[in-house]
Amino acid sequence: MTDLTTDRLLLRNWRESDREPFAALNADPAVMEHFPSVQTREQSDALIDRNLPLIEERGWGLWAMEVRETGEFIGFTGLSVPSFDAHFMPAVEIGWRLTKDAWGNGYASEAARAALAHGFGPGGLDEIVSFTAIPNVPSQRVMQRIGMVQDGEFDHPRLPDGHRLQRHVLYRINRAQWEASQ
Repeated sequence: MTDLTTDRLLLRNWRESDREPFAALNADPAVMEHFPSVQTREQSDALIDRNLPLIEERGWGLWAMEVRETGEFIGFTGLSVPSFDAHFMPAVEIGWRLTKDAWGNGYASEAARAALAHGFGPGGLDEIVSFTAIPNVPSQRVMQRIGMVQDGEFDHPRLPDGHRLQRHVLYRINRAQWEASQ
């Protein structure tokens, strides 16, 4: 297992003690505003359960995130393989989800930069994408801050026609773009 550290954060594999705060994060309507719905405890636990073996197998995944100084769990950041069909697939996606209390501290950008470095370094990836519903401007700002470039829009295939979050924006960064930014 590869832990990633930044000046302020630790990205690590999941612990049993993460399940309760992660479920609370996923049940928070403010945190989940740009997702179709909040998650149940079972759905939240399933996300952890899916990631544990993937991180071990690949050396990357959606890492649990904690503040190094306090050990406080504040969400996740990392890399995943989306499981839907779209014009840009197959792809590896970078994503994040943080507790409301952690917003506005630059943690998402800091952690995402570490995940990109791992993905383009030891992960051996050539390109990483990110996407979100168009109204999710804060996540788009993170994508821009970490050097990603907008590459159009698409309708998320898992959301029904007319759903308020159906239209998504796609961002990309490739290895050469990332290396030039370092």
